Amino acid sequence: MEYSAEKLNEEKVFKDPVHRYIHVQDRVIWDLVGTKEFQRLRRVKQLGTTYLTFHGAEHSRFNHSLGVYEIVRRIVDNVFDGRPEWNQEERLLSLCAALLHDLGHGPFSHSFEKVFDLDHENFTRAIILGDTEVNQVLSRISADFPKKVAEVIAKTYGNKLVVSLISSQIDADRMDYLQRDAYFTGVSYGHFDMERILRVMRPKEDQVVFKHSGMHAVEDYIMSRYQMYWQIYFHPVTRSAEVILTKILHRAKHLHEQGYSFKHMPLHFYSLFKGSVTLEDYLKLDEGIFLYYFQMWEEEEDPILKDLCSRFINRNLFKYVEFDPAKEYKKLARLSVLFEKAGIDPEYYLVVDSSSDLPYDFYRPGEEEERLPIHLLRKNGELRELSRESEIVDAISGKRRTDHKLYYPADLILKDRKEHEEIIKLLEL
Repeated sequence: MEYSAEKLNEEKVFKDPVHRYIHVQDRVIWDLVGTKEFQRLRRVKQLGTTYLTFHGAEHSRFNHSLGVYEIVRRIVDNVFDGRPEWNQEERLLSLCAALLHDLGHGPFSHSFEKVFDLDHENFTRAIILGDTEVNQVLSRISADFPKKVAEVIAKTYGNKLVVSLISSQIDADRMDYLQRDAYFTGVSYGHFDMERILRVMRPKEDQVVFKHSGMHAVEDYIMSRYQMYWQIYFHPVTRSAEVILTKILHRAKHLHEQGYSFKHMPLHFYSLFKGSVTLEDYLKLDEGIFLYYFQMWEEEEDPILKDLCSRFINRNLFKYVEFDPAKEYKKLARLSVLFEKAGIDPEYYLVVDSSSDLPYDFYRPGEEEERLPIHLLRKNGELRELSRESEIVDAISGKRRTDHKLYYPADLILKDRKEHEEIIKLLEL
């Protein structure tokens, strides 16, 4: 029997709080889960610093990746199987891409990527195509199979229907993380009727569409996503932790460039500081490594690195105020001067952070970024774009919401109210 068609002697299941069970029958999937590159995802949190705001948010990218795989498995085995628009030969490719789509994420992903100018998608591709255990498993199917998996994840694969399963405005990736993140943060916003969505999902040429009768379930999903972004993903306390994390990494890099002699040498960071990260270096990084260094750096001589690490480890976060960059730039300039005067470095202790989200949009000719719309399928076979049929979705379609906060160390300022009187007034403390 060909490796691609090989089944396990007995189905394996993972008990899962979101999907109840995750089912694995294919030998390829079981072997991929066992690779060291996939197991590394156990040591990378799905929600980065969110655990400092919602204490239950300790789940990993390993959990999420299995969840995305399970949703795609249900779609291709239960919903699409036997339909003329679906090519069953794409089944295993879809499952592998779903399982491996987040393989290249690093510790505290987005903050880490910004500081060191990295892209997790490039590392996902490098792991799939490089000298790795994952590549060895995929190559057993065929020599070009790793390349196909990488193309699906990169959204360049020829069959756009396969791509849309894990990358579209309503895909298995989003359907899993909304529910999973809601479960582990203990909120109700991310819950929607996925069973109904799967029932009304249909393959159609180069995209997934939804029966018109399921429009309300899709509306519910869109609103769940909207609420999760503003209540969870952009939570100001989580962003405070991200600001501090980012500043720790900036400070450590700056000290290294200045020739500072670390008490605890940042061995795992050298290639990051130099901008020459190899795949081997990258795969050694996880959140346990970062937290180890942050704990060690609490003992450093440099007062800024020492303080920032202590704040992160012990959750002594920055406070924040609402901030309008367009109108309050003079206030920010004045605060910077006052911080300098008070011996508080504004580069590390006075930070504007912005969050922005577009809950739903459809493709408009001439725009830089193509956004494939969600289509509803009428009984007569006609496709209608979602916001043309739903008043709820139309009300938020194309509307970008942006939020700005100014972060600062209230404890340092309030330590001496008399000396910092003008700062306190400007920040309205």
